[in-house]
Amino acid sequence: MKAHDGMYIGGQWRPARGPDTIAVVNPADEQVIAHVPAGTADDVDDAVRAAREALPGWAATPPAERAARIAALRDVLVVRADEIAETVTAELGAPLQLSQTVHAGVPVLVAGSYAELAASYSFEERTGNSTVLLEPVGVVGAITPWNYPLHQVVAKVAPALAAGCTVVLKPAEDTPLTAQLFAEAVDEAGLPAGVFNLVTGLGPVAGQALAAHEDVDLVSFTGSTAIGRQIGATAGGAVKRVALELGGKSANVILPSADLAKAVKVGIANVMSNSGQTCSAWTRMLVHKDQYDEAVALARAAVAKYVPGERIGPLVSAKQQQRVRGYIEKGIAEGARLVAGGPEAPLETGYYVSPTVFADVTPEMTIAQEEIFGPVVSLIKYEDEDDALRIANGTVYGLAGAVWAADEAEAVAFARRMDTGQVDINGGRFNPLAPFGGYKQSGVGRELGAHGLSEYLQTKSLQF
Repeated sequence: MKAHDGMYIGGQWRPARGPDTIAVVNPADEQVIAHVPAGTADDVDDAVRAAREALPGWAATPPAERAARIAALRDVLVVRADEIAETVTAELGAPLQLSQTVHAGVPVLVAGSYAELAASYSFEERTGNSTVLLEPVGVVGAITPWNYPLHQVVAKVAPALAAGCTVVLKPAEDTPLTAQLFAEAVDEAGLPAGVFNLVTGLGPVAGQALAAHEDVDLVSFTGSTAIGRQIGATAGGAVKRVALELGGKSANVILPSADLAKAVKVGIANVMSNSGQTCSAWTRMLVHKDQYDEAVALARAAVAKYVPGERIGPLVSAKQQQRVRGYIEKGIAEGARLVAGGPEAPLETGYYVSPTVFADVTPEMTIAQEEIFGPVVSLIKYEDEDDALRIANGTVYGLAGAVWAADEAEAVAFARRMDTGQVDINGGRFNPLAPFGGYKQSGVGRELGAHGLSEYLQTKSLQF
């Protein structure tokens, strides 16, 4: 696609307030493919003003009509799926098949789910002698990451629109072209002017201006825990609501009764997907001591199938590549055993990292505690179920996880004791209606389904 040289504000593309631009780089070949405007605080102010002006009309729009508009947006995303997938591949580096099935496909499911929810959700309820009204929070500042550039946008914008909120989106500077495509889809779907607005730019400038803006009622952010703390502090100072989806260090717990070969194979696939750039990836594989050596061999064989440049794409940037390679070097330095991969770049061009598996990882090692955000798996040995639970819960994060056992009830019993927001049982399938979000330092609030919609609503009670 051809990049826009302006911002989508008030239902039209407007020139940016400042002259600076951001280069968009294809991480597979390191070539600049486009430039987008680097938004300023003035651009953010224009967008927030447009959203504020559009709020009364959109909030008063009947839910059934809001549902129809979201359904129209979903239909445009379906029609433009190929273009979306190609754009994601160009700016993120994801293999085209992954871009088609996940990056373009999942947002369609999510948008569709909110079209249905907006039409069926009860925005008022009766309790005793009171009527409780569920009303839109107001103007939403949405700040999204680069790893799932359309899904993360839709997961915030669709429920906000369903609730009757208006939105200003500041997408990640690494992947702004997909956000521009989304703005085109919003326009094509016929949403009223100002209901959705887009400002591209850098986090410390446009992102900070959006989070701090006095006319933004809720900030929804997905990204690192460190930045999430900053946004939380900014929003807290203004007494505004926040929804934070942050980091993860999820445990993949393989209980002794499980199908070990299947659990290891699916576990490796989970981490390698999207080049390991997934906050909920099961990056710690916990295996019973009696099955550990077999699991290491299975993991080595499984990861060998992920060939850089073919089945697995690059990381998003040179900065991210260096960061992940640094973690691999740290793992070696702290005594973990390298089973596959390593810090050396597998290809001369592109921000690739070798799919890497570590064995003999202990729970206190850096690679077992910190989010790496790359194709790196740590195999950790446990003595018994209590030991496995201690290790699984032994990080500051609590976003996701997995449990495998021959008896589903056994897996569920273990999952109930995990301090994490979402657990897949024996490879459970993605559910766009299930709430997603974290415990501990993995965030505040939930996305997807009715729980995601409720983040954008506030309550008013009428006593009779």
